[in-house]
Formats: sequence, C-alpha cells, structure tokens
Amino acid sequence: MSDCIFCRIAAGEVPARIVRRDENLVAFHDLAPVAPTHVLVVPRRHLASLDATDTGDRELLGALAEAAREIARELGVADGYRVVVNNGASADHTWSRSFGCAAAIGCRLSAW
Repeated sequence: MSDCIFCRIAAGEVPARIVRRDENLVAFHDLAPVAPTHVLVVPRRHLASLDATDTGDRELLGALAEAAREIARELGVADGYRVVVNNGASADHTWSRSFGCAAAIGCRLSAW
C-alpha cells in the first residue's frame, strides 16, 4: 500500500535503521522511541490491524513474536522487555497500517 509508511519502509523506499529483514517481516528502530531501545517488528504484507488477520496468519504472527524475542536478545535487553500490539484507535493504534508486533524493547515505558 503506497500511502503506508511501514509498507514503504519494508519496500526500502523510506530510510530506516533496519534490525532484521526477511521474507515475512521487517524490524527497525522507531523514529520516535518511547523506550531506550524501541524496535518495531512489522509484517511485509500490509495488515491494517490484528483483527485483519485470520487463522491462516498463525505462522506470520508466530514469526513476529519470535523475531521480537530474538531481537531483544541481540540488543541485550532480554532480561526485561515488552512486546506490545495496539489494535484500534482506543488502544492508541494511530497508524492505519500494520498493527505489527510493535516491540517496545528495553523497558522504561511509563503510564501503563
């Protein structure tokens, strides 16, 4: 989807500090981090929300969670991190794209 910033990052059209890239997902440092280490792990395929997935997406969802875990280890924050999935406006899901597996890694997230 051409107007989706995450799709454009995944396609390499928008620069980002990429942490991981494979056929299913792209992980990159957030441009406006809310934690000392804040990485977004998003599927390459455009998904508007978690509700847009179905049982056929189980492998993709597992890959997102596994990538978040591995990235936490690689970045040295495996002793304490959060994996957050915002779904819908009332959950502060502000992008019309991919819920991702927005891994706010390396805790210091207040107000939760």
